[in-house]
Amino acid sequence: MAGGNPLSMGRAIAVDLGTANTRIFVKGQGLVLNEPSMVAVDGRSGAVVAVGHEAKRMRGRTPKNIRLVRPIKDGVIADFDLCEQMFKQFLQRVSTSRWSKPSVVVVVPSEVTGVESRAVKDAAEFAGARRPVGVIEETMAAAIGLGLPIHEPSANLVVSIGGGTTEVAVISLGGIVTENSVRVGGDEFNNIIVAGFKRIFKLDIGENTAEEVKIHLGSAWPLAQEIVGDVGGRDTSTGLPRTQEVTTNQIREILDDGVDKIIDAIRKTLERTPPELASDVISNGMYIVGGGALLAGLEERVTHETGIQTFIASEPLLTVILGAGLSLENLSTIKGLAPQGDD
Repeated sequence: MAGGNPLSMGRAIAVDLGTANTRIFVKGQGLVLNEPSMVAVDGRSGAVVAVGHEAKRMRGRTPKNIRLVRPIKDGVIADFDLCEQMFKQFLQRVSTSRWSKPSVVVVVPSEVTGVESRAVKDAAEFAGARRPVGVIEETMAAAIGLGLPIHEPSANLVVSIGGGTTEVAVISLGGIVTENSVRVGGDEFNNIIVAGFKRIFKLDIGENTAEEVKIHLGSAWPLAQEIVGDVGGRDTSTGLPRTQEVTTNQIREILDDGVDKIIDAIRKTLERTPPELASDVISNGMYIVGGGALLAGLEERVTHETGIQTFIASEPLLTVILGAGLSLENLSTIKGLAPQGDD
């Protein structure tokens, strides 16, 4: 019926339950929700005060009785109860029907265990999903979102740099041939910047500031024009507020170890790839998606370090969820729908 809610008509939805952000795609409608995977909890009552954007706006500004929790860690559920409640609220925001349960497919890390996969399915069912809940591997969803010919007998290398982890996979004939993951992503970059400022500049900065530094001053390869910026924080010696002048070159050096870990994960994946498929990868190139793909100069750095032409997705933040949404059209042909080890 024209104007009806897709979920109320029993349509399928895809969910990217990420460490940093949760995104929901409704079949026939597209991306309908994109919010931080964050929950504000009252420490006294245990009640959920806010989720998503509302919770993130409280970061660094909460009273003592309110704590902020990110229920997803390294791509898997860390706090099951809060994840269930967050998932349920997000689903309610895109559905007005209490009676018709939607079919749900959830994006999971490529190396997810059976227990972790079961936890994701349970959380989705609690939130109101119809049984059974499907899962699709992150790198497979990314490949679909990139429009790669995943069912052909030719290999494609996909790297997904999320908030908690980096997933690397070689895909051929509709399945993942070899894969690797490392616990480095956008969050770890923020942590590295916080630690770097304390070590080098004797300055304490918060997570929000670190994220701004990463976005505006972070890079993985020398820039055509290096930038200088002022960063405010608290002096570790005096405890007083202070502003520190920093350059993009200094921030690049701080981030270097994190970038090296991602490149090492790519190398290890390539080392385990059959020679014929490795040849395909050299010909087809490498594709990077996820928020971490936005780090300036990453394309040039990875190409230089691996010798493989690297491409950044046109919409790196949305590639995975859009691919998961497209997968709703033809789930039966995708081997990544049910990761090995799931029950």
